[in-house]
Amino acid sequence: MRLTTKSQGGWPSVRGNGRYVLSTRARGPCLRFHGISQPLRPRPVAATRYLSTSPAQYRNTSNLHNMQDKLQSLAFRERLAAAYPWTKAPLIVGAPMRVMSGPELAVAVSRAGGFGFIGPGETPEATAADLETAKGLVEASGIPQSGSGSTLPIGVGFQLWNGNLDIAASAVRRYRPAAVWLFAPQNGQPDVDRWTTRLREAAPQTKIWLQIGTLQEALDAVRSASRPNVLVVQGAEAGGHGRASDGIGFITLLPEIADATQGSGVPLIAAGGVADGRGVAAALGVGAAGVAMGTRFLASQEARIKKGYQDEVVRATDGGVNTVRTQLYNHLRGTFGWPDQFSPRTIINRSWVEHQAGTPMEDLKKRHDEAVGKGDAAWGPEGRTATYAGAGVGLIRSVAPAGEIVEGVRKEASEIIQRLSGLSH
Repeated sequence: MRLTTKSQGGWPSVRGNGRYVLSTRARGPCLRFHGISQPLRPRPVAATRYLSTSPAQYRNTSNLHNMQDKLQSLAFRERLAAAYPWTKAPLIVGAPMRVMSGPELAVAVSRAGGFGFIGPGETPEATAADLETAKGLVEASGIPQSGSGSTLPIGVGFQLWNGNLDIAASAVRRYRPAAVWLFAPQNGQPDVDRWTTRLREAAPQTKIWLQIGTLQEALDAVRSASRPNVLVVQGAEAGGHGRASDGIGFITLLPEIADATQGSGVPLIAAGGVADGRGVAAALGVGAAGVAMGTRFLASQEARIKKGYQDEVVRATDGGVNTVRTQLYNHLRGTFGWPDQFSPRTIINRSWVEHQAGTPMEDLKKRHDEAVGKGDAAWGPEGRTATYAGAGVGLIRSVAPAGEIVEGVRKEASEIIQRLSGLSH
């Protein structure tokens, strides 16, 4: 039998399209996804447990290999495919990296069957200009519009702590991106609720994606009256600004959130450290409906990035050793105001080494500012400027067109899933 889902939370009604099929066999019902055939073992689960229980109560939750979890994951993937008809499975998302995820990158990712996001610009007004550029690129590309038929087949991201909601709402109303990705509120869920309400009023067909990095953030979001359409679960491996001190890898975080939010109707997208098909397959295995990649797209031809920065992303290896989460580069750049719970991950260079050796901040700042004027030499092991990148940077070995990256990662992930399907026979 094919899966049928009812309209829920603003999502369109969908039916199985052949990619995800429920079937039966001698040993009972099973789920087939990209060739995987696994038995569905029912387990009693309270459908609304996320509404009334605390994080501590999820410690003994059993694993995801049961009928309700598989059906939920299946329904989420179908729902996303219906809402974003240009995308292909498995869903690969281009994260909205500030400045570097410009319209060319976002449209290239979507053109290849992924979901590309434009990142926040240097100013609030710059985001509207990027959306105007993206609109022209989309019209020339022939990418199908979203399921509503009235939204751009790309998304846009906003940092809430320093964002301008009036300008953001105006841009979203005018250009109607398929999704808005919200991140880094100054005051937690109340700020998220305020932005979500305004943006939904501005463009009802635009879906709200919320990036979180802890179980409590996820619970606050799904309990809210302004519940997001999608949760992006960012692990501690991620580059740029993430949880400063309480983050963990998504391989642990995401399944716990999946259990805790069972029944919420909110799909989960995994983020943090994924740079190839192996990471995508792993994320799907722990309950993700798709995967967001940021650092991998820094090494794309369409990224809005300086050559010295990009060269360092390709050169760096051993992300556990050669990247660090630190506020140092915020101070060197004069970037202040980030909420205390966020800190950026960057590739280590001379600024960090000398900071660890006890060099005074005023000397580090002077040397940093001098390096900024040296062009591409500002980056690299002997450089001094911020080189934000995730712990998976060692998996990136070349620069390629964004479309080739999407297609290559998707192909590798699908092949891994096919190989793993043989283990169940």
